[in-house]
Amino acid sequence: MYIGIVVLCLLAVIGLYFGNNPLKHGRWFMMRRFINWFPLGMTYSFLYMARYNLAVSKNALGTLMSREDFGWIFLAGTWTYALAFLINGPLVDKIGGKKGIIIAAIGASVANIGLGILTYLVLTNQLHMKLVVAFSAVYAVNMYFQSYGAVSIIKVKAYWFHVRERGVFGAIFGTLISFGVYFAFDWGQAIIAMTAPANGGSESWLHSLARKLFGVEGQSTTATWAVFFIPAAILVCWALIDLWLIKDTPEEAGFPPFDTHDASSGQMDVKLTTADLFKKVFGSPLMLLFASVELTAGVLRNGIMQWYSIFAKEVPQNGATFIGAHWGLLMCIFGIIGGFAGGLISDKHFQSRRGPPAALLCGAMFLLTIVMAIWIFSCPLVVGIAALLIVLAVTGVHSLMSGTAAADFGGRKATATCSGIVDGCVYVGSGLQSVFVGYLTGLSWQWWPVFLMPFALLGMFIAVRFWNELPAATKKYILEVEMKRATARASV
Repeated sequence: MYIGIVVLCLLAVIGLYFGNNPLKHGRWFMMRRFINWFPLGMTYSFLYMARYNLAVSKNALGTLMSREDFGWIFLAGTWTYALAFLINGPLVDKIGGKKGIIIAAIGASVANIGLGILTYLVLTNQLHMKLVVAFSAVYAVNMYFQSYGAVSIIKVKAYWFHVRERGVFGAIFGTLISFGVYFAFDWGQAIIAMTAPANGGSESWLHSLARKLFGVEGQSTTATWAVFFIPAAILVCWALIDLWLIKDTPEEAGFPPFDTHDASSGQMDVKLTTADLFKKVFGSPLMLLFASVELTAGVLRNGIMQWYSIFAKEVPQNGATFIGAHWGLLMCIFGIIGGFAGGLISDKHFQSRRGPPAALLCGAMFLLTIVMAIWIFSCPLVVGIAALLIVLAVTGVHSLMSGTAAADFGGRKATATCSGIVDGCVYVGSGLQSVFVGYLTGLSWQWWPVFLMPFALLGMFIAVRFWNELPAATKKYILEVEMKRATARASV
């Protein structure tokens, strides 16, 4: 049933993609662009599954991985992810998004195999050690390769989507993230359930097959390592599909040159050195504002996505058990809504300005954290709904900043570097919250939403500062379109 809901969501997203064609592209261009972004996007979704399976394993491992241990492991991974963009962003700008996404998929696959082997050895008592050090090292390797994913998908997007279409692509980007979260949490929990000992009664054929496949038939052990091995195998399959189908630019697919009217318009023949690419970010006050909003979004994003499932397991959820039991599915649905809300509002009502919807969504998150703090112990249903609405809002903000604004102002030539470093700030924030929330919730879960509040408020104030910003080429394009419309009306 639930997989059917996800399929319907995917079909709805595809329908919205084909139904949104403001530049009146030809039918084959729209189809070829779909053939390009769909496998690229699904690879990115399964990269998320191979990233957030850490949270699923934490719940399954119980006392072998404490909340504090989990916080430190996640910190090691997220800060590796953030710092890796200083290398991988300029590299993907040079080699292209197709090679980048294949590197991401293969590298993350190998790292997940390493995490699976480590988990297997510990759970079968062949290795006696605290998980925090070894997991931190291997998870950091995983996150290094994961960092190729976002910059690669945005790099390819920059060549195929006009600035006036990128709000909708930002929504698609948010949707792909949401599917990945669903795969990680709900499919991950299903993998754990399928490899666990039967809880009374006879096993189903699928349960029996899974336990045979992962070597725990007739034992009292759960094959928790499967939550790492399965995403690894899926990523290899998508890497092969990407190698076959993806084209970095429309020209490589046989189309004429396509000017997207971003910051690279008129400068496509300019050669940028690595120093030039870094100046695009660190020499731009506007890009630093995007990065600051993303840092606050990172605190909210993983502060809710990862910790709610742990909260729901540790604190009685009377009246809200459905939310905890289907956290991945619900995050997927709310994330899709958030991505499309932010993207469509930006393109349809604010002339593709990214500041207004980002500011509005950050303001909503601030109010929702207050709601969570008030009802944290007294009304689990209110807390669960507020958490889902924060997922909606923060997905919209993340899609607009990393997936769209950084590419608009960085331009096609510097998209990977700009979006990568901006996206890296999400994981600086994620690392901060992972340690602080891990320790604060050891005192009381009351501190969880309280810690998140000021970051939402700060994100709103920063987003307001670039409320009216648009790339110069986009302003010129919009003015030309409006003049043509005015001339057409006058001639009628």
